[in-house]
Amino acid sequence: MVREKVRISTRTLPLRWKCVESRADSKRLYYGRFLLSPLMKGQADTIGIAMRRALLGEIEGTCITRAKSESEKITHEFSTITGIQESVHEILMNLKEIILRSNLYGIHDASICVKGPGYLTAQDIILPPSVEIIDNTQHIANLTEPMDLSIRLQIERNRGYHIKPPKNFQDGGYPIDAVFMPVRNANHSVHSYGNEKKEILFLEIWTNGSLTPKEALHEASRNLIDLFIPFLHAEEEYLHLEKNQHKVTLPIFTFHDRLAKLKKNKKEIALKCIFIDQSKLTPKIYNCLKRSNIHTLSELLNNSQEDLMKIKHFRIEDVKHLLDILETEKHFAIGSPKNKF
Repeated sequence: MVREKVRISTRTLPLRWKCVESRADSKRLYYGRFLLSPLMKGQADTIGIAMRRALLGEIEGTCITRAKSESEKITHEFSTITGIQESVHEILMNLKEIILRSNLYGIHDASICVKGPGYLTAQDIILPPSVEIIDNTQHIANLTEPMDLSIRLQIERNRGYHIKPPKNFQDGGYPIDAVFMPVRNANHSVHSYGNEKKEILFLEIWTNGSLTPKEALHEASRNLIDLFIPFLHAEEEYLHLEKNQHKVTLPIFTFHDRLAKLKKNKKEIALKCIFIDQSKLTPKIYNCLKRSNIHTLSELLNNSQEDLMKIKHFRIEDVKHLLDILETEKHFAIGSPKNKF
């Protein structure tokens, strides 16, 4: 992420975005540069980081995920096929490099049926409808002898990077590492202006050709919006919980009643001045309370048995020990209830 100052008019403008550069370096590499402005200080980083993660991890792509030879039985991935220059492993790696464009969901079948000798390329793949190969010249194998080659392929749409599971070679089929990410790289930079009180966000996007940078930007934005929609209904969920509060089962014992009585007796200030360090707690209990930011007797009494049991490594025996200390130690003796667990 790069920061630099740029000169720009400081007049008030509505928030807008613009594509400032777009090009196709090849069939397999598109580039786009976009800006969003004007933003308040700090907003550009917030949007830029979220957009970069969404561009790289939330956009779906289509890949070949499995291959199986129908013409010859293959014993292992690193074996060779008579009449083919490449090993099975090299053919699988070449199939991995094929870029597909599709809106299909789920798993679909494709196939290759060719006769040698000759070069086998991506254009020889027989695809289901609505699936397009971005670069038909992608090399797959070189058939050096007269032969019939038949390969059955599996096509899948997903997101992220899926590593093939080891030893998953059922029925002679070989899984292929799948790179479903159509965005090859994404970067954001922040430019300040107006005495560094305003910011411009620049987004750079590189794609593999299965979609344009503009399409990637739109899809990533929609995915982010979908992720935040549940928070818009947070108030409704809170009201629903409020209505059902009376159904919550109370813990067996709480310190709240005792604390309420002490407040009536105006002893709350004294409680805040009594630290747990003053008691003879075991090292385990002391460390657990400290890690939970419980430092004084007042803070301790504000926790129920249920709250204390949620502390990591805290057990029912530790709660009993605390009660014994509250009842016996002189400066902690506040008349705790006698009921034990």
